[in-house]
Amino acid sequence: MRRKEYLKERYAAILSSVGMVLLISSGLLVTPLFLIIAFPEEAVHAPAFITPACVLCLSGFFLRKLFYPASRITLSLGEGGVIVLISWVAAIVFSALPFMSVLGLSFSQAVFESVSGWTTTGLTVVDIPHAGPMILLWRSILSLAGGAGLAIIMMSAIVGPTGMGISSAEGRGDQLVPQVRQSARLVMIIYTGYAVAGTLAYWMAGMSLSDAINHSFAAVSTGGFSTHAESLGYWDSPAIESVSIPLMLLGNLSFVTAWSLLRGRFRLVMRNSEIRVMTILIPLSAVLVLFFTSLSIYPGLSKAIRVSVFETISALTTTGFQTVGYGNWNDFGLMVLILLMLIGGGTCSTAGGIKQFRLYLLWKSMVWEIMRPFLPRTAVVERPIWESNGKVFVDDARIRQVCVFVFLYAMIYLAGVMALCVSGFGLKESLFEFASAIGNAGLSVGVTSARMPLGAMWSLTLAMFLGRLEFIVVIVGLIKLGRDARMMAAHSFKKT
Repeated sequence: MRRKEYLKERYAAILSSVGMVLLISSGLLVTPLFLIIAFPEEAVHAPAFITPACVLCLSGFFLRKLFYPASRITLSLGEGGVIVLISWVAAIVFSALPFMSVLGLSFSQAVFESVSGWTTTGLTVVDIPHAGPMILLWRSILSLAGGAGLAIIMMSAIVGPTGMGISSAEGRGDQLVPQVRQSARLVMIIYTGYAVAGTLAYWMAGMSLSDAINHSFAAVSTGGFSTHAESLGYWDSPAIESVSIPLMLLGNLSFVTAWSLLRGRFRLVMRNSEIRVMTILIPLSAVLVLFFTSLSIYPGLSKAIRVSVFETISALTTTGFQTVGYGNWNDFGLMVLILLMLIGGGTCSTAGGIKQFRLYLLWKSMVWEIMRPFLPRTAVVERPIWESNGKVFVDDARIRQVCVFVFLYAMIYLAGVMALCVSGFGLKESLFEFASAIGNAGLSVGVTSARMPLGAMWSLTLAMFLGRLEFIVVIVGLIKLGRDARMMAAHSFKKT
């Protein structure tokens, strides 16, 4: 009986936190309405946003009011996982409704687009030339919110120890400062600064203000949505590409690393393992793509260099902006992009993928293991590695966690590739598109479209969702929900 009361108390805190997320999501749903000031003709689409916003607001209010805990409760990682899982699913479903109302997308297509936005992937089934400015802005807002994460947005609005469990569950365990709420607010300030600076830079580079806002949101969130079907290739502008590259790299950085950079701690930043990986991978990949792919396709050395540099950065940062199509690329160039999308960006950043830190840790683990036989048996070995916050020492448990994650990532990737092959796509296209989806990258070779089979669409949708929440959170959340539901049912059965 005591266990049942304990679960009731915990789930009251969980549902209260979910209510807060729903309230925040309802606020996001009305933000596109400000566009009516510049585009009065878009007012006809206002009910498509107002109706789900009202439903979310009322639902969030009642959950917050009915289940607000009497005392502050520190949630565990598993309980944070339940909040993240429920909140993300609810936000995704309600965010899909405007796509159905305005564009007439099916439920599967609308959920795909919503997941692509929230996970900052950028794959799209929308017919962009026929989409209005309000729905295009809505996609960009989803990317911007998804890049910050529901946990960060929520923690910047509430006080209490609840936030740490949610933040850790969403893959944002590192804090800029010890106080959770202050850390979340600093992240929001940095993130907003990126978006404002990006908007001004794009506008000065030749974009319209509307295009500048959309692409700035997509760049800093590494989301990749564009207002044109050709993505940044629509402009074919070195100036716009020069603005995009720094924004993509900033989005790739951990917020902790960005905070160190802003405070002038350059030595700490340069020692960071992820920075070292990035400074090796980008030049190496760009040179390989240049000599073995770009030079044989694009006229002029400058164009070939622009393409090789931009596309490799877009792939590694999982942004998904494209300046060219990949229909005439050879297999080598596509394989380089696939590997970069799988590696992905920095931990605690807006980027997806396996993450550069995990790659670096696996490399160091291999070196340590090779050197182990050459050490005295009684030697005590320290295994230091540089993270965003400084030097840390790695134990076997952490290496084991990384190995399990990478193995699970590889298994899901292979299963997804096979699912796309079963749907009728070629192996090369399947390898590329599923790497883009699970890595939240958004680059495409043409597999993603409104006409693709439902099996392929839902496979990519699930890949984007799992890739953003990094599998373990979803698995832990589902297991905890199942166990707690079974325990409550058992107590109820005994009572009857």
